[in-house]
Amino acid sequence: MDHLNDMEIFARVVSSGSMSAAGRELGLSPAVISKRLRRLEERLGTRLLQRTTRQIALTETGQGYYERVLAILSGVEEAEAFVSRRSEQAHGLLKVSAPTTFGRMHIAPHLEPFMRANPDLSINLMLTDEFADIVGEGYDLAIRIAELSDSSLVARKLAPVQRYLVASPRYIAEHGTPHSIADLDHHICLAAHNGDPWRLNGPDGSVSLRPTGPILTNSSEVVRAAVLGGLGIALRSTWDIGPELAAGQLVRVLTGYAASHNIAIYAIYPSRQFLPAKVRVFIDYLAALYGPVAPWDRV
Repeated sequence: MDHLNDMEIFARVVSSGSMSAAGRELGLSPAVISKRLRRLEERLGTRLLQRTTRQIALTETGQGYYERVLAILSGVEEAEAFVSRRSEQAHGLLKVSAPTTFGRMHIAPHLEPFMRANPDLSINLMLTDEFADIVGEGYDLAIRIAELSDSSLVARKLAPVQRYLVASPRYIAEHGTPHSIADLDHHICLAAHNGDPWRLNGPDGSVSLRPTGPILTNSSEVVRAAVLGGLGIALRSTWDIGPELAAGQLVRVLTGYAASHNIAIYAIYPSRQFLPAKVRVFIDYLAALYGPVAPWDRV
């Protein structure tokens, strides 16, 4: 059992990034964490971690060991859940990664009823626009808005995504309405500076273009504010600007075009035979909350 505990300490140090952070999560002092890691390395006869005053990094051997330890710990959790029927009640820490704006708009406001319904569960909700390494960073699941490619992870679709070209009435009054994709060359296009093209489906099939404009930003929220302020045309999702469309603060342009319908909102989680209750109840909650016709498309 001590060997298993040492594995858990090792995995927690890697996922949290430091011995002090792992100690806080496990209720152990950094000195105890360090001692247990040294004991583990001595027993294995190899160095698993490179330690400096500022960071901890896995050695090549440590990386391979970490991946196998995660599988072992996952199997132990599943076995205990199966034997003790813990799958009937969610408890413990649920670590979730989600896109910044979506998490702020469509997850955070709905946490209160979920937490009240699951009093034995705590959530670590990390908002980032970068795709998290779910296994490597120790996440239980991630919310992603994407067109999924083949993956060793499991995905459950939570809601469809509708993305349209939009502008404010003020922008249209000042610059006119584009009538074709080619007209966009003479308009101000707003996009986050990530190099991704706009892929659109229209009357003549699929088209792809790279938007250019006077605003460079890595923030989708800056683009949102800019299009609402009348600074240009943007490709936005209805989960982001649905109420503004309904209120007339934004209008669609080139209404024959929309982004690929293959993009959707997914819950992504490691492939497991027994899905932990904490993951299952959260995914079920979001799926019921959004539904096949999401609330932002009902306004």
